[in-house]
Amino acid sequence: MKQLFPLLFLALAIFSNAFGQAPVAVGTDSSPIAEAYLAKPDTDGTAGEPATEFVTSDVPIFCVVRLAANEIATVKMNLVAVNVPGVRPETKVIGTTYTTKEGETIVNFTGRPHGKWVAGKYRADIYVEGKLSTSLTFDVKGSAKPAAASSFAPAEPAPQKPRKRKRN
Repeated sequence: MKQLFPLLFLALAIFSNAFGQAPVAVGTDSSPIAEAYLAKPDTDGTAGEPATEFVTSDVPIFCVVRLAANEIATVKMNLVAVNVPGVRPETKVIGTTYTTKEGETIVNFTGRPHGKWVAGKYRADIYVEGKLSTSLTFDVKGSAKPAAASSFAPAEPAPQKPRKRKRN
């Protein structure tokens, strides 16, 4: 498992895209982020409702960042393994960066491992213009499917061949 986990995340292909939205009103908070959340895929394959818990088969996991202003900005997301079996705590798994265009206020990052996620606690650190703006902690839990039968279960005994009788 220890050898498989780093390979899983080396293969983790995180990509980003962005699309424009009307300017967002900025409140009294000086944060460059108006909203950030993680989500499972919706029925149409885009980011659904915000979520903080996922199962190993939730692929991809979305990180949606809505900026407070429609100015050009560089947004970076680092995915960190906080408490994942076989991985040293606080290990940066992957990082990706996107620079918005004029008028864009939403950035969608998606994480997609080869296969399934490894259960554990993770964190998405989101930076705007090189400064940490927010962190989103989330759990990936084992799926609710029943465990497969052990491959070490004893095999059924082979049927006995009939013995030849001695003729007198």
